[in-house]
Amino acid sequence: MRLGINLGYWGAGMDGDNLSVAQEADRLGYDVCWAAEAYGSDAPTVLSWVAAQTESIDVGSAILQIPARQPAMTAMTAATLDSLSGGRFRLGLGVSGPQVSEGWYGVKFDKPLARTREYVEIVRRAMTRERLSYEGEHWTLPLPGGPGKPLKLTVHPEREHIPLYIAAIGPKNLEQTGEIADGALLIFPSAEHLEDTAIRHLRAGREKAGLTMDGFDVCPTVPIAVGDDVNALADVFRPYTALYVGGMGSRKQNFYNQLARRMGYEKEAAEIQDKYLAGDKKGAAAAVPHELIDSTTLLGSVERIADRMGAYAAAGVTTLTLAPAGLTLDERIAALRVGTDALERAGLVS
Repeated sequence: MRLGINLGYWGAGMDGDNLSVAQEADRLGYDVCWAAEAYGSDAPTVLSWVAAQTESIDVGSAILQIPARQPAMTAMTAATLDSLSGGRFRLGLGVSGPQVSEGWYGVKFDKPLARTREYVEIVRRAMTRERLSYEGEHWTLPLPGGPGKPLKLTVHPEREHIPLYIAAIGPKNLEQTGEIADGALLIFPSAEHLEDTAIRHLRAGREKAGLTMDGFDVCPTVPIAVGDDVNALADVFRPYTALYVGGMGSRKQNFYNQLARRMGYEKEAAEIQDKYLAGDKKGAAAAVPHELIDSTTLLGSVERIADRMGAYAAAGVTTLTLAPAGLTLDERIAALRVGTDALERAGLVS
């Protein structure tokens, strides 16, 4: 199992340290450094900044939002970043959510699976550097009856095939991801529930495409915090978990709330959402079960974290992406080092 690092959103208050964290991950041999975007910082700018000041670590978008860009623009960005980084770019895509898609980008959040499939097809077709034409339900290139003509990408990517990942949570999205992508970006992964909540759906998609799970990258992001008091460490992530389970989306369309329910926390997920949407964020955080936090994070000593890493590897994770917690740069760097130590103790270093 390989390790990755997730810097999250630029502009979240740790910008001065994020580059140092990425550089230390590079020095420690981490496989990939991911950056996120929502409606603040954009991922490509951050990734180009990191790639320019690291040596060997891959840089990846987790995610580029599909409603934010036309697919040909995403192909241009991927080709450029891959070329500038010397073949170190990984393209992560996702549909975002209804509130961001419609509220920020003005793009209707309808038929997300069909949109994603067409988007991936266009991006991959553009990356072949053949003249681009496409006829689908959501995109037609060139537009009919106008002056447009099929064009081809002028940039030469470093590689013929740039790894393409999709952020997926729901069963249907996971199955399609297994069918059309090279990897899956997961969030709130519990090793004990991973087979039922993700892997079996990914496997079904691979089988539909006549493929196995060999070579497919199962890549969840897991917060990590080091210390002796596991309960206190878990409390650090209560607001984070409550935000996603309770407030990341509407009452009817909150994918993280639905995931918590599929993991067996149906009553608790409902309470967290009720309190969060009523404005009681502290109450929502208090309602998050300790077991939910503990099973979806890496908490405690290096030995305890090594045991949890072993469970993730056994569940089918191939790249474990760490989000190191800490109020200072030193604390975040220490968490990165514990990550590599724990991986070695678990006997998972390739």
